[in-house]
Amino acid sequence: MKVKLLTTISFLTYQLSISQTEKLLYGKVLSQNNILSNVEVINKTAKTSSRTNEFGEFSILAKEQDSLLFFSKDYLFTRLKLTLKDLQKSYLIVEMTPKAEELENVTVSRSVFNKNDIQKIANNKEKINEIKNRKQFDEVTSKVTVYDGRIKNGLNFSYPIFDKPKKKIEPLDDRFKKLVIASCPPDFFINNLKIKPEEKEIFLKFCIADPKSNTLLEKSNNFELIDFLYTKNEEFKKLE
Repeated sequence: MKVKLLTTISFLTYQLSISQTEKLLYGKVLSQNNILSNVEVINKTAKTSSRTNEFGEFSILAKEQDSLLFFSKDYLFTRLKLTLKDLQKSYLIVEMTPKAEELENVTVSRSVFNKNDIQKIANNKEKINEIKNRKQFDEVTSKVTVYDGRIKNGLNFSYPIFDKPKKKIEPLDDRFKKLVIASCPPDFFINNLKIKPEEKEIFLKFCIADPKSNTLLEKSNNFELIDFLYTKNEEFKKLE
């Protein structure tokens, strides 16, 4: 009986020591069986970070109940609350979901003529003759080749008169940060959102992971931006 009791106590002590001690956690980030490189891995609890290499692998110090955040611009933000089982694994696999592509313009086309239009044309001889003449004209012009001054089988050279400067596209992260800085007072994060200075960068990345941040960049509205930051702050606090 004493032996069993000692064994149980030793096991519980071992489990407790693992849960309270930081461990170098190794893992890999995937999406639909594809490895993801350059994914930012943040231990929100310990305020440390790492990145995945070209093989999608990462390593970071962590302990039980730590919150790990995974950021990549083309994928949905992923959060993982570490359990004792996660720490006992030799290798942790994290799956990320691609962001859905938004279609800017969708055009739906249908036939120009409806049933009533066709009936009107069928009873109008003048309209029928006009359509026939138009069809004959199209058939004739389609067979005529117009000389455009170019030499057949000649070499085609084109030289730009002026080199147009390439427009530099600023990363989404930087654009959103600049928008927030320009729209919010300097003490907004500390006094209003109650966010510590060392958490500000992580919080902004958390906001950028939401597709709505891109919408706010397109239509800059201070009221919508402030409301968005308050909403994300509530979600951010729940990650603890």
